[in-house]
Amino acid sequence: MTWHAVRVWPTDDHRAAVLDTLVSFGSTGIQDDGASVLTYLPWDTDVAALRTRLGDARVDITDFDDQGWQTQWQGTVVAHTVDAITVSPPWLVEGDGLRVVIDPGMAFGTGEHATTRGVLRLMQPIIREGDVVADLGAGSAVLAIAAAVLGATRVAAIEMDSEAIGNAEENVVRNGVEDRVHVIHGDATVLLPLLAPVRVVLANIISSVLIELLPVIAAALATDGAAILSGILTVERDHMLTVLAAGGWRIIDEHAEGEWWSVAVRTSA
Repeated sequence: MTWHAVRVWPTDDHRAAVLDTLVSFGSTGIQDDGASVLTYLPWDTDVAALRTRLGDARVDITDFDDQGWQTQWQGTVVAHTVDAITVSPPWLVEGDGLRVVIDPGMAFGTGEHATTRGVLRLMQPIIREGDVVADLGAGSAVLAIAAAVLGATRVAAIEMDSEAIGNAEENVVRNGVEDRVHVIHGDATVLLPLLAPVRVVLANIISSVLIELLPVIAAALATDGAAILSGILTVERDHMLTVLAAGGWRIIDEHAEGEWWSVAVRTSA
């Protein structure tokens, strides 16, 4: 299958809009190196329409066959240790303590991105033995698997993109947590209420989608529950704090890395 590799060099003012556009065209994961963002879109994407939506931003689009995916990425993906958890691809066995092994597939889920590391850092003091956890926009299922490694006994890894489901399921089996982590294909706004009450919700999604999900998350949380949100640019922090306060959320922890901000919250009730 042929994919479009799309690299965009957005201005700071339009970075959030570029991320929204890429997601709307089918992106399941975005790598951000600070200067540019990289994603992969299905072969039937209307690239002309995409270029139009991206406006004046510099865009580079190339095609590749996903048979070469592992060869291209094995040389660039490394292991990442975040406090007690080390996330690594199958070809790198590194780190002591708790390990999560992730084949990145098409979902960019090996801890390469600061947003993933932000959630991994914030979830460790929050998740406890026996927890019920929901991971919204699970991608490779790295966060769902990490939740199980930390002691959660029931984890729903919810993902809308069908292309990511197979990779997530393989990663769950690879880590031996298939008795605790269940990959579910569908819309979090529909599925999360059916899973309630949930003690911890993980959501590493762009801020505009997070804002839409906040009421659904609040309604699904157990009385002592918490949500960990990521995918938020640091320049969006003040706006997100205003939204959270208006929704009755209180901050229990936060973390920033580069231009990305992650936050752990609870409802005030």
